[in-house]
Formats: sequence, structure tokens, C-alpha cells
Amino acid sequence: MSDTQAPTTTGDIPNRAQLRALWNYFRPARAALLWAALATAAAAATEPLIPYLMQILLDDGFARQAIALAAVPVVLIGVFVLRGCAMFVAQYALAHAANGALMRLRQAMFGHLMVSRLEWLTKQSASSLSNTLVYEIQQGTNLLIQASLTLVKDSLTLVALVGYLLYLNPLLTALVLLIFPLLVGVMRALSRRLFQLTRSTQSATDALAYVVEENTLAHRSVRLHGAQQQQIDRFDSLSQRLRRLGMKSTIASAAMRPITQILASFALSAVLVVALMQSQQQQVSVGSFVSFVTAMLLLVNPIKNLADVATPITRGLAALDRGRRLLETPPEPAGGAHRVARAQGHLCWHNVSLHYPGATHAALRQVTLEVKAGEVVALVGPSGAGKTSMVHLLPRFVTPSQGTVTLDGVALPDWDVLALRQQLALVAQDVVMFNDTVAANVALGQAPDLARVRQALLDANLGDWLHSLPEGLHSVVGHNASELSGGQRQRLAIARAIYRDAPILILDEATSALDNASERLVQEALQRLMRGRTVLIIAHRLSTVEHADRVVVMAEGQMVEQGTHQALLAQGGLYAQLHRLGQPT
Repeated sequence: MSDTQAPTTTGDIPNRAQLRALWNYFRPARAALLWAALATAAAAATEPLIPYLMQILLDDGFARQAIALAAVPVVLIGVFVLRGCAMFVAQYALAHAANGALMRLRQAMFGHLMVSRLEWLTKQSASSLSNTLVYEIQQGTNLLIQASLTLVKDSLTLVALVGYLLYLNPLLTALVLLIFPLLVGVMRALSRRLFQLTRSTQSATDALAYVVEENTLAHRSVRLHGAQQQQIDRFDSLSQRLRRLGMKSTIASAAMRPITQILASFALSAVLVVALMQSQQQQVSVGSFVSFVTAMLLLVNPIKNLADVATPITRGLAALDRGRRLLETPPEPAGGAHRVARAQGHLCWHNVSLHYPGATHAALRQVTLEVKAGEVVALVGPSGAGKTSMVHLLPRFVTPSQGTVTLDGVALPDWDVLALRQQLALVAQDVVMFNDTVAANVALGQAPDLARVRQALLDANLGDWLHSLPEGLHSVVGHNASELSGGQRQRLAIARAIYRDAPILILDEATSALDNASERLVQEALQRLMRGRTVLIIAHRLSTVEHADRVVVMAEGQMVEQGTHQALLAQGGLYAQLHRLGQPT
């Protein structure tokens, strides 16, 4: 098994359609991009002025003594002031456009992540997604800001200087231009290689980050099993792979500059030979020759920069393209148009089967069950019997392979997904809290009503804890409320369900990991929460099962028994067997 899951990648540089998709995030800043282009063009236009001034100084200043001395510093300083101001405007305008695009792209990615298909989302690692969403597109945008500025400025500089060279000496310019096809070919080949290596490096970085994430979360298990060296070896292996990819990228990147300079040296040698031949025939003045050589030497820096610019552009596009591919993952279906403010809570599973992709056995097999509004039904059975799959069908976290599930007689696909999920509240064994205030955690998904939040906490037996908080409802609970005890976190989840006030309540082994004292407080809170609602209990302890209106026993994805607690014990079947073993689920 791989260390991480990431969207499928290819080794090809993004095509025009993909680049147009990225352009949509830059489109609102077209005015800033236009200013950047105009300022860059102005800066590039100053480049030929230097060799032009050299020609005037040599031919008119030294030879003919026909230049006013005061004009020389004024013109030179003016040229450099113009260039400096133009480059400042260009860089600021480009940064304004790029940072705005980064914000829009990041917002779009996170918004899409919130509605992406669960079957896709469960295959991703948190480290890979956070790396893409936070770091990679930030790095990609920064690279593109500088690289785009270099690309535009040096391309225009190249055009301006080549135009000036053609004006001075078309024959010598033709010799210089002979190297351009070779340069383009080398840069394309090395850019394609670099793009492939960048993609591979991204995957290797994700894998390395995932190892760190796993060992951070599972540090107790690693130490308990003495697996430190095993995990160190795993980390070292991935680090070595990342190092090899880094060296290969360095080779592809570093090769561009020397190849460019070697090709430029051939052109320079030919130009010098031909220029000397022309000077012997009195076809060129000293000023013109020096101006030409100066302009030609000024070409070296933009050519060198353009050779190097392929590296950050390639890496920047690869990083942004990963974000684009995340946006192309299909969202979860929106469902139908049926909406009600509050459902009655009548649930039916009609001949439902469920088969997860890649699984060898069906999770559910032709299950038919009716739960009346206000009824409390417990689902029990061995691990893997299909209990959790039954309740995951209700919010449409999964879709049945066969059969239908209805709420108040309406098939779930006909419900608007948001309206459907508003009818459900969940209290699970694994409580998830956000690094936000108590009020925000209790009122998750809704605007906090402080009076309702306070009452929900009191009903969840958290009054004493609330009074102990220094900032009350505005206290931040921290990362997943890790400083709270298991019982407190469970009751905080119950307070969230109380505040949600949904007609259907799902209790997924809500008391399985608690001690007796904590369980008593949680059970009291649950009893208040369950009143007047349809309740589905995935049971782990008999203390909850005994009070259910009905117990449904499942095994291997099928219903095998159902009845009251006492009736099932009297039958002497699977439920009675589990009860004797002390393992109702």
C-alpha cells in the first residue's frame, strides 16, 4: 500500500485548456495585469538606450566633441529612474494580481473540498490535501509572480535589443539569431523533464508528510510496539527517494544556463570575426561596433534569465495544476427538490443492498426495515455486521447498490441533500471538535444563539464545566478539545445534538469508551435528548439497548432477529449468545 493517496497525475505540462482554467482566477485582475505589462514594456524599452547612448558618446562625443557635457548625466540618470519606476509598478501590479488569484483559487479549492464526493475524500490523506491547499499553491503563485515578471521583461528586452541590432547591422544580427532555434529546443526538452520530476517530487513529499502525520497521531502505539526503528527506516527510505528526485531536478535545472551560455559563445565568436572583417573594409564606425557589441552582450542576461525562467514556471504550474485537478474532482450529488422544515422521522429501508468498491463481500444484503416516527431502535451485532452502513445511508454518505431508503415516504435521492441532513443529528464515539469557541462548536453549522447554547450545555450535564471556563461560551476549546475528558467531550457532542434539535437522532456507540461515572452523566443527557425523536442506536453496552423499543440484530449484512430486549433473550438466538458473552455488539 502506498503511503499516501493523491489525485492521479501525468507527466505532461498543462495544455491550453488547463491553463485557461487557471486564467479564470487571474481574470478579475486584468487591469493590474495590463498595468504590469505596460510598465514592463516601458522598462524593456530603456535597454536599447544604453548601447545607443554609447554610439553617440563615441562617434559624436569623443570623435567630434559635439555633445554638451551637462546632458550626459541628465540623460543617463533619467533612463535609470524611468527603468526603476517602471519595474516597481510592474512588480507591484503583478503581485496584486497574483495574490488575488491565489486567494480566489484557495477559496474555490476549500469550497469544493466541502462538497466533494465522500468516496474520493476518504481516499485522500489530510497531509496531502493541506499541503496542496496551503503550501503548494502559495509556492506556485510566488514562483509564477517572479518568473512571469522575468519572462515578460526579458522577452520584451530581447525583442527591443534584437530590433536595435537589426537596425545597426542586419548581417551580424542574423548570426546571433541562429542560436535561437537550438535554445528553444533545449529549453523545451529540459522543461518537460523538469515538469515530470516536479510531479514526482510532489507525490514523494506527500508520502513523507503522511509518515510524519501517522507517527504523530499514533505515537503511543508506535512506542508500545517498539516500532520506532521500523518507522525511522520507512521515513529514511522516503527521504532517500525525495533526495534522488531533488538531485535529478537540479541536473535538469542547472543544465539550462551552461548550455545557453555555450551556444551564446558560438554566436559571439562569429559576430566578432565578421565585425572585424567589416571594420577592415570601413563598413562600420567604432561607435557602431561598440554599440552593437554592447547590445549583443546585453542580450546575454535576458537569454540567461529566460533559460532559467523555465524552472520556476514549470514548478509553479505543476503546483497550481494540482490545485486545478482537485477542483475537477466531481462534487457530491445535490439530490432532488424535496424540502420540509421538520420531518416526522418515519424511516424505511426497502430491500437495500450495499457493496463498497473493492470490497469482496457486500456490507448489506437485501435489508428491509421500518422505523416509525418517535421509535427508539437499537442495531446490534458483531463487528462488520453492517450497523454503521445502515445509518450512513441516511445522510447519503453512501448510496445503496440496490433498493431504496425513504424518509416520511420520500426516497432519499428525491430530498435536497442539505434539507435531508438538517433532519439528522449524530452523537458518535469519536467526537470531533473544532479549534473554535464553545458556542461555535455547539451551534456548528448555525449562527450561535447564546441562550440556546447555554441551555443545551446545561441539558448535557455540562453546567459545572461551563461555569469553570474563564471566558464562558467564548472560550476556545483547542485542537479537538483534547484537554477535556472523554465524558466531557461526549457531553459536548450531545449539547451539539440538542442545539441542532433534529427529529432523527443517531447514537453511534456514544458511551462505549466511558467509565461508569462518565457514562451515568452521558446517559442522563441522552435520555433528555432522545425524547420525542426517532432514535437509531448502534449499541455497544446493554444499558442503552435494554431501554430501546426494539432491538434489531444484524450479522454479515443481514437482519437475523428483531424484538424487545427481553423477547430476544427468551428466543435464545444470536442476541442471547452475545449477551451471555458480554458483547452485545
